[in-house]
Amino acid sequence: MLLYNITFGIDKVIETEWIAWMKINYLPAVLNTGLFVDYKMYKILTQDEEDSVSYSIQCFGEKIEDVLMYLNEYAPQLTELHREKFKDRHVAFNTLLEEI
Repeated sequence: MLLYNITFGIDKVIETEWIAWMKINYLPAVLNTGLFVDYKMYKILTQDEEDSVSYSIQCFGEKIEDVLMYLNEYAPQLTELHREKFKDRHVAFNTLLEEI
């Protein structure tokens, strides 16, 4: 099993709006690609920032080819939609992990 993790740092003032948008728009779009079998969304509790909050979006895939296809064909458009919606009120970084 592969885990594609996206960690987001979000301004606290948009947290509720961001969570709703992720659950209604972003995460269904990721699953609708058919390249992931499930996802989880976690709030990161070990954070010292006063004005922001962090979340981990974990998307589970079965084959590296599926994750690479997602990264090449779908992620750029979804990343751009997210960027346009939340402009400079967030930061994000990605990690790809393999279960051993």
